[in-house]
Amino acid sequence: MEMENHRSGGFTYMGRKFSDISVNDSSSAFSDCNSDRSGEFPTASSESRRLLLSCASDNSDDLISHLVAHLDSSSSSIDEQKQAAMEIRLLSKNKPENRIKIAKAGAIKPLISLISSSDLQLQEYGVTAILNLSLCDENKDLIASSGAIKPLVRALKMGTPTAKENAACALLRLSQVEDNKVAIGRSGAIPLLVNLLETGGFRAKKDASTALYSLCSAKENKIRAVQSGIMKPLVELMADFGSNMVDKSAFVMSLLMSVPESKPAIVEEGGVPVLVEIVEAGTQRQKEMAVSILLHLCEESVVYRTMVAREGAIPPLVALSQAGTSRAKQKAEALIELLRQPRSISNGGRSSQL
Repeated sequence: MEMENHRSGGFTYMGRKFSDISVNDSSSAFSDCNSDRSGEFPTASSESRRLLLSCASDNSDDLISHLVAHLDSSSSSIDEQKQAAMEIRLLSKNKPENRIKIAKAGAIKPLISLISSSDLQLQEYGVTAILNLSLCDENKDLIASSGAIKPLVRALKMGTPTAKENAACALLRLSQVEDNKVAIGRSGAIPLLVNLLETGGFRAKKDASTALYSLCSAKENKIRAVQSGIMKPLVELMADFGSNMVDKSAFVMSLLMSVPESKPAIVEEGGVPVLVEIVEAGTQRQKEMAVSILLHLCEESVVYRTMVAREGAIPPLVALSQAGTSRAKQKAEALIELLRQPRSISNGGRSSQL
């Protein structure tokens, strides 16, 4: 994925250049959504699955064509559509070659139609099948151009918990095509992903944060995320060291720091004491991310420097400057230098506080 220049280029303070957390740094914090992780669909008995997989290995092209034909609501009942979508999901779950065959057989448009169904189970099956097909890079453009984005966003809003999680994963996969990022953001996905990040279970939070991390490489999506209140769940997750979400949340927050709206939002949600605590008690990577965010926060604001200093940031920063990685040491030293500057700066006889 291509990201904005600041992601890899870092920023400059007082003539020194600091590299931000790089894309490679984030790779271990975020894992792509793989094929659906929901349980086997209850409509598929063990016997029918064995028969399905046997047929698929012998003559998968004919079987796929048969299943695609049964996705059509004009010629199939809802139960037949569910069964066909479930079997397509099974065929596409672990076999990349089947994902291509299913797309070429014309399954994408009827599956998208299922996502708009008022039957929530049928909708879930459609979302899950589209997720599996989106794992194939060759299918991503066709899925997006066939109109999947808006139905996936509706499923993210109105679907079952599993449909919401799989819709977030599917949108993540589609967002890996650069041109789709803005389209997904403009479709209303960002506030729904922020809500999923705040209210969902662990898997939902993980999927939402990963999708937001991908989508927010586009500037307008960063602004949407901040305006949608993303800082509240990010700060809450970063404050909970047992959430297993500190790194993911910090990466997303760091990515958002390039838009001015992010800084007051962090402060308003109580982010400063949380970031200082991470500098003191987090892992080495978490400490470096927290210092990087605090540097962005403080670089142009005396008010924010005062807040950070009053939270007791200097002692853990000194410790980090002595015992951290070379990059963490450099950032800690720069932040210490900032915090030790006079609290007001003369500007033509006036005191500048921001």
